[in-house]
Amino acid sequence: MDYLSHAGLESRHAVDGAAALEIAATWPPDLVVLDLMLPGVSGLEVCRRLRERRNTSVPLPVIMLTALGEESDRVVGLESGADDYVTKPFSPRELTLRVQAVLRRARADEATVAVPEPVRSGPLEVDVAARRARLDGRELELTVREFDLLAFFVSHPGRAFTRAELLEQVWGWSFGDLSTITVYVRRLRDKVEPEPASPAQLQTVWGVGYRWDASPS
Repeated sequence: MDYLSHAGLESRHAVDGAAALEIAATWPPDLVVLDLMLPGVSGLEVCRRLRERRNTSVPLPVIMLTALGEESDRVVGLESGADDYVTKPFSPRELTLRVQAVLRRARADEATVAVPEPVRSGPLEVDVAARRARLDGRELELTVREFDLLAFFVSHPGRAFTRAELLEQVWGWSFGDLSTITVYVRRLRDKVEPEPASPAQLQTVWGVGYRWDASPS
């Protein structure tokens, strides 16, 4: 907490989920750092309740703390709508940098007023404003992060991106486990490709990363 104070950020500490909800009721936060393994009320439940209370169109920014090397923890946290994650153990400096980066993104989102038009790519339509995607007229069930990544790909057809570029440009993360992108690419292929094992649109560019082909042969 000293690092946060030195960065000009005011913070409160809660020992469990119930205490976190109590503090937030009297001191509404601009951002929350949550451990998935909180005693009592879980970190995911705290996240859900805090976001229900927020009366703006922009969700409360959340950074999840997850166990080192636990891919399942990272994915669960991200799919709950977390804006970033930090694996334990972590340095206070890294956490402070992550907090500052997520706050910058959240403030930029609040200032954004332009409403993007839906994007079409063959049988796929992605409506970023409504956060809905349809394939052959059928609505896809996508998590928050799956939608973010799909919307980015269809908005940048034909260009190859490294996994590090995708982390940075899709979610604004200058830190992070690159395997997170691999997980989400695999999940997207299962939902948008007729044959996920032989993808026609979400292509692997060997030695580089991934590319979205708008008009596959």
